[in-house]
Amino acid sequence: MYAVIRTGGKQYRVAPGDVLKVEKLEYQDGTVEFSDVLAISGEAGGFESSLEGAKVTGTVLGQGRGDKILVFKFKRKKQYKRMQGHRQAFTEIKIGEISINGKSFTA
Repeated sequence: MYAVIRTGGKQYRVAPGDVLKVEKLEYQDGTVEFSDVLAISGEAGGFESSLEGAKVTGTVLGQGRGDKILVFKFKRKKQYKRMQGHRQAFTEIKIGEISINGKSFTA
């Protein structure tokens, strides 16, 4: 059982019990709900035809910032060098339940 969700401009394949890092999200009471579900598969090779009311819920484990990425610009023979760093903020989520059409799949 898995679902494909979209959040933060990216798509993620999730199953109940998975832990994933997504771009920083606002949440209440330590839970987050994804209603932008693109696909749900209950058995191997088959997908649900109707995605009305499909949602994926999870609990927030924490927030943080990722590793530093260095951006270095250089033009040879021109004495031009620039260095800049970036750390992306993330929210760590544990997927708890996938529900569609009254059916619910939990970890």
